Amino acid sequence: MAETGMLMERLEKAVIRLESLFSDSHRSIGMECGAVNGVNGGVAPYVEAFDRLLNGSVAEFLRNSKILEGDVKIHAEMVHAAFQAQRAFLLLVSQYQEPQESEMAVLLKPISDKIQEIQTFRERNRGSKMFNHLSAVSESIPALGWITVSPKPGPYVKEMNDAATFYTNRVLKDYKNSDLRHVDWVKSYLNIWTELQAYIKEHHTTGLTWSKTGPTASTASVLSTLTSGQCFPPPPLPPGPPPVFNTESGKDEATTSRSALFAQLNQGEAITKGLRHVSDDQKTHKNPNLRAQGPPVHSPTKSHTPSPTSPKNSPQQIHSPLLELEGKKWRVEYQEDKNDLVITDTELKQVAYIFKCNKSTLQMKGKINSITIDNCRKFGLVFDNVVGIVEVINSRDIQIQVMGRVPTISINKTEGCHIYLSEDSLDCEIVSAKSSEMNILIPLNGDYKEFPVPEQFKTAWDGSKLVTEPAEIVG
Repeated sequence: MAETGMLMERLEKAVIRLESLFSDSHRSIGMECGAVNGVNGGVAPYVEAFDRLLNGSVAEFLRNSKILEGDVKIHAEMVHAAFQAQRAFLLLVSQYQEPQESEMAVLLKPISDKIQEIQTFRERNRGSKMFNHLSAVSESIPALGWITVSPKPGPYVKEMNDAATFYTNRVLKDYKNSDLRHVDWVKSYLNIWTELQAYIKEHHTTGLTWSKTGPTASTASVLSTLTSGQCFPPPPLPPGPPPVFNTESGKDEATTSRSALFAQLNQGEAITKGLRHVSDDQKTHKNPNLRAQGPPVHSPTKSHTPSPTSPKNSPQQIHSPLLELEGKKWRVEYQEDKNDLVITDTELKQVAYIFKCNKSTLQMKGKINSITIDNCRKFGLVFDNVVGIVEVINSRDIQIQVMGRVPTISINKTEGCHIYLSEDSLDCEIVSAKSSEMNILIPLNGDYKEFPVPEQFKTAWDGSKLVTEPAEIVG
């Protein structure tokens, strides 16, 4: 541990030293480098393509943000630094062979730190007049985590882009008839993720491919590259040592919860472990009263602590409940103790966004494109058909009942989620990250059988690669 600490300190000092050397340089980073993958003459084609994205859409977003000034300008500079950090990582990928799993967290640290910085800035400026601008950036910046997603990172970026549009639509609503500078800002920001999707589709369709000829990437090898003067551009971070990488979930709750960016998706098959008992009066199929209003609201799981994404000291604000169709989006917000919420006039092109609804139940009839449940507590959802995705984020004690079909259900940063599948939805894919107490209930012989979703995994070296599988809990 002492040697690792010394090595990290040397690496940080080398990064800081090179930052000062590159801070005043406006040339295209890396265009004058010598050898890449053993070939003289420039950087890898996909690094050059990323440079074009930096000099194009990212630069335009930075310009539009400087025009708006204030918090938006500061936030945009953080975004620019995050993209520079990712550019440095891509250059590393083009020069080195894939590192061991233990080294990956260190190599990803500059990007992770910048993303956490961006999201913390939003949390600390909730009173900003441009909070919707900050939220659009904060909710979508995890898209830079595409470098850890395989085999198809492109759709992940699209999901993050969709998260941004919820807030950019608010910006457009506020300014489209009064200040077109904000309209230009929205267009330039969303264009970044559109171009990033196109970039991934062209160069990294199935994920990053590390060099096959260079040395194996490690903290030591990167340090050697930095200190030897070779062209490995570090991200232009502010002066001072970068923050220490922290894996303790209880420390700085507002920021560590964002580390789910690099959580691995699609990890393994179902795991056999002790099933939680659900009494008959809590089962929709055995209780006509519950069936009429949706799934049981009260989760049979244990009590939970407050969501780590909720700032401890935020003042309690009173909001008016909302259930309305805004364009193509159903907005269901701040509903409390409402078990008779129903939406019937749905269309395939519509989406639903459910935000901060507590102790309530919503039934959605017909077919809809997608549904997002965000920051809800003790919330029940019954729906007929969804053609895209149902996403649960930052929530607790959620009950979902599928009456028809849904291709994908995503669970992120959620404690306690029970999903009742129908006969027609058994092919649904469940994607989870940084969540706990998740259970899938499958209809069998007129009853439901409960299966827990794995939360713990074990990884071992098989002689050629790391193999990860669910870890069975032995009582």
